[in-house]
Amino acid sequence: MVWSFLLSLLGIIPLAERLGYATEQIAMFTGPTIGGLLNATFGNATELIIAIYALRNGMIRVVQLSLLGSILSNMLLVLGCAFFCGGLVFNGKEQVFNKATATVSSGLLLMAVMGLLFPAVLHYTHTEVHYGKSELALSRFSSCIMLGAYAAYLFFQLKTQKDPYIPLSEEGDQNGENNNDDDETPEISKWEAVCWLSIMTAWISILSEYLVDAIEGTSHTWNIPISFIGVILLPIVGNAAEHAGAIMFAMKDKLDISLGVAIGSSTQISMFGIPFCVVVGWIMGQPMDLNFQLFETATLFITVIVVAFFLQEGSSNYFKGLMLILCYLIVAASFFVHADPPPEGKP
Repeated sequence: MVWSFLLSLLGIIPLAERLGYATEQIAMFTGPTIGGLLNATFGNATELIIAIYALRNGMIRVVQLSLLGSILSNMLLVLGCAFFCGGLVFNGKEQVFNKATATVSSGLLLMAVMGLLFPAVLHYTHTEVHYGKSELALSRFSSCIMLGAYAAYLFFQLKTQKDPYIPLSEEGDQNGENNNDDDETPEISKWEAVCWLSIMTAWISILSEYLVDAIEGTSHTWNIPISFIGVILLPIVGNAAEHAGAIMFAMKDKLDISLGVAIGSSTQISMFGIPFCVVVGWIMGQPMDLNFQLFETATLFITVIVVAFFLQEGSSNYFKGLMLILCYLIVAASFFVHADPPPEGKP
């Protein structure tokens, strides 16, 4: 069981990285805005595939923890490493990004926290009209609202708003700091990239099934909480593509794209991935809800506030990146000593 977990985990890492590479090649044909969206979407494909397999097996807590961990990993570890590495490469120069875009993403993340917070508070204050049923009904209603809000966000980003990556490029041109990397050409054709995306996604699906089946056995064998495996180990593997891509773009002084990958992935998981799993669980007959328990919801809330505080100036340096990485270590240590409470029986 442990070997199945380890080998599946290790096998997904290079597949996730190649998935990110193929997505990056497609992005060169589509432009930076759609490219950033594609990076976030296929970068999250691993987590969503794992979540759907776990949901099919009735492992609702694993679904909740892995999706939560993906958000925390992207916001703290991926973004922190991008800020840190970019700050080291461009030491002495303050890297800037589009503050307006970051503000919109922060607002969506706070809306997602609202969607997760109310079912948890409703449950733990015992103020439900119908115990268990009201919480689930509220979660499903909120999920539909969140999916609608995310669809409106996509329309706003792709149709209404100007390309968020243009201001940084123009600023670089005015300062005479043109990068030759802007003239990069695709290494493979668009259809080759699409074929690779399909192949990598299929392989990740196969390995994800073995991975999910081995989670509980590995937790008992290693005496590690399932919450630590779900929130820390699985997202680090699933976010391998985002991690590599965000650092690479930051080291090329393309911080807006790094931000789009890291924060964009967090936004997509919180406003699309989690509500989507609630709706899929509804279709499957699984009582997947937005009650992620108080400890997990509080962790997400504090993380969103911390990251929003770091983004408010519209600039980054290696010290901000270091702070975000250290915050992630605190989160990881917290989940290592956090025992997930047994599920309560619901009528």
